[in-house]
Amino acid sequence: MDKTGLMIAAPKSGSGKTLIVCALLQLCKDRGIPVRAFKCGPDYIDPMFHRKVIGVPSRNLDTFFSGEQEIRELFRMDRSLEEFSVVEGVMGLYDGLGGIRKEGSSYHLAQTLDIPIVLVMDAHGMGRTLIPVLAGLLSYDTDKRIIGIILNRVSRNTYDALAELVKEELSVPLLGYFPENKEFAIGSRHLGLMMPEEMERMQQRIRQAAGVLRECTGMERLLPPDNRIISGKKMQKERGGQETEERKAVCTGQKANEREPVRIAVALDDAFNFYYEDNLRLLREAGAQLTEFSPLKDRKLPDGTDGILLGGGYPELFAARLAANESMREAVRNAIMQGMPSVAECGGFMYLHEQLVTEDGKRYPMAGVIPGVCSYQGKLVRFGYVEITEKLPGFFRTDRKSRIKGHEFHYFDSTQNGDGCTAQKPVSGKSWECIWTGRNRWWGFPHLYYPSNPQFAVSFVRSCREYRRK
Repeated sequence: MDKTGLMIAAPKSGSGKTLIVCALLQLCKDRGIPVRAFKCGPDYIDPMFHRKVIGVPSRNLDTFFSGEQEIRELFRMDRSLEEFSVVEGVMGLYDGLGGIRKEGSSYHLAQTLDIPIVLVMDAHGMGRTLIPVLAGLLSYDTDKRIIGIILNRVSRNTYDALAELVKEELSVPLLGYFPENKEFAIGSRHLGLMMPEEMERMQQRIRQAAGVLRECTGMERLLPPDNRIISGKKMQKERGGQETEERKAVCTGQKANEREPVRIAVALDDAFNFYYEDNLRLLREAGAQLTEFSPLKDRKLPDGTDGILLGGGYPELFAARLAANESMREAVRNAIMQGMPSVAECGGFMYLHEQLVTEDGKRYPMAGVIPGVCSYQGKLVRFGYVEITEKLPGFFRTDRKSRIKGHEFHYFDSTQNGDGCTAQKPVSGKSWECIWTGRNRWWGFPHLYYPSNPQFAVSFVRSCREYRRK
């Protein structure tokens, strides 16, 4: 196995993976070890947390979104040979598509990357029952990738008693324990909404958690030795192998006059902040200059804007402020009505509606581009992976139907979801109509993963270029 990285996984969600990952990343930083992070699956929050709080680059890797060869290329892309990679798992270790398939699971990703796994087990309230539970998890580890176990939320006395049992009956060692401490609790929605003072407190807690990890586990033994750290020298970069033929053809096969740069305004503030790093990278590779703007604070779009990207986030929590910024709502509406290309996903899609109805029943005016209302439903409306197919050639600029992969997770629904595409669940086959699509627009609830069809990024930039020339 590749010992320049490892995965932190767990039997289920809520076991403490994110805390252990953040503490490990901080431990690497404290030791001066160059480190980078990845998140298994489609989640936006954890990579954002890695970047914001720890200051460590982080990207998503998902074996549903990408094939195995592309996963390995993305993993190696721009990697310094001295860097250590920490991959945070998703859900339970073996939970993939629909909760039942191998594809999309943490274990499948570890197999694809050929890296070892450290299992985080929430052992709070458990005794000898821990042994058969762990034995069952280990019996599914056909590649023997699990190299150690951390018991979370247990005391030192409990750990010492359980350690003897594990040593006698299981083949995989315990690396240590992490005591329960409510100060270290991480709330999921809070991660994307931190104020500066909250950020400082969370950074302090993560530093403290790194100290606990150092004292109570043997995780340091799994990190690179100090002699691998090259101090004061420029780290050698690994190219990451040959790119897939599809991406080479799409992203580098454009003519010189089609590489003219364009400016895409990207909504980025407390209300809109869900973006895959590889989506933004593909837009840049296709010739886009990405300029950030805030629908909450700014009065107008950036000068020279040729296209608008409205990502997901929490517009419902900032509905009053978004509504109060009439100047920006008008600027976005006028630009789109005049033909400026735009992509809006989930929260960004909600912002384009005439009205947004929040959980408390209050109505707020939004950009007014889509003649409909988006309102809170009190439950998850649609959740999980989807494959989206254009009914007729449109946004993708091809002479055939095109497909792209994504996922949905939202408690709001629209009276006007669009009907330009068909979304289909990969396991159940359930399908529905969605997306407002055309040559210069793509608006809908699904979050897209552009590398699953790089033509999406190229088509968006091409539309922006045509708009600029006009």
